[in-house]
Amino acid sequence: MANITAAMVKELRESTGAGMMECKKALTETDGDMDAAVEVLRKSGAAKAEKKASRIAAEGITRVAINGNQAVVVEVNSETDFVAKNEVFQTFVQSVAEQALASGLNGGKDGEDVAALLEQNGLKDTLVEKTATIGEKLSIRRFEKVSAETVVSYIHGGGRIGVLVAADGDSSDAAKEALTNVAMQVAAMNPQYLSSADISEAERAKLKEITIDSALNDPASLPKPILQKLIDKAVGDKAWSDKDIAVYEEKKSNMNFLFNFLSEEAKNALVQLAMADKENIVADKIFDGLVKGRISKHEKEICLMEQTYVKAEDGKQSVAQYLASVNKAIVIKKMVRFEVGEGMEKKNEDFAAEVAAQLG
Repeated sequence: MANITAAMVKELRESTGAGMMECKKALTETDGDMDAAVEVLRKSGAAKAEKKASRIAAEGITRVAINGNQAVVVEVNSETDFVAKNEVFQTFVQSVAEQALASGLNGGKDGEDVAALLEQNGLKDTLVEKTATIGEKLSIRRFEKVSAETVVSYIHGGGRIGVLVAADGDSSDAAKEALTNVAMQVAAMNPQYLSSADISEAERAKLKEITIDSALNDPASLPKPILQKLIDKAVGDKAWSDKDIAVYEEKKSNMNFLFNFLSEEAKNALVQLAMADKENIVADKIFDGLVKGRISKHEKEICLMEQTYVKAEDGKQSVAQYLASVNKAIVIKKMVRFEVGEGMEKKNEDFAAEVAAQLG
């Protein structure tokens, strides 16, 4: 049997990243054969990764890679925030970003092309090895690539949010600075669209429907003439109790405070009356104006170019106006925003209790 030296263990550990005792065990098992020991560690890692496959990995980090006019952002998940701060893990995620950029794949926000990426350059084996080394389930969740005359990136919160912005029209340093400011805006304000022109007719119809129902379910926010008709009907049809009617008679001179004193039953009665008369209320020009105003306000919140620029000195300048002030030729072609764990189920557990359980 070969003599397993500390130097051999060190060499295997540096080449694989596995733990010291795992390396010594693998070398002993293979009688000091370094290549065979690597294979043992890979198989061991695969077994461990398989055991962890059902566990939830909703922490992690985002990283970006840029080469000329192309850039990519990736999200790689771990089980705990502790591992997300680990330098080995962070180096691995950066390598994933660089491989994704070099690949001929475009990816997508829903994990498109991840399976294909894993098949390139032994990335699947590397993921298995890192899972074994780090001791948590790791998952390459998604990546997305952009390309344009100018591409910039912004990483927020140590990697909790990763943003790419791609634009044509200007590649100067001033343009890059402006687009980086916009990338920061994307990170902070999380717009869903580049501009209102990108909202489909189906989405607009859905937004209108939601806005209408939201208004009808909040009678206090309705235009005064419409609200008054609902109240008159509630009083006339005895949909309100005598107590609520008395409150109304006392407070009707100042309707702004009426809803602070009405019972929940009275408020619900107004909602039911509003929904029952939905067709007539929707046809009312005053109500139509309210709906259009709310939709316009919402679009300004979810559309990047219509958003108020967060650094605007006057508090009014839109992102579109800000970019035009730098160079009217700048046209943003695409933005990508990844936030770690968004839309994923997260495990809620007592870490101290878990450690205590493992200690017996």
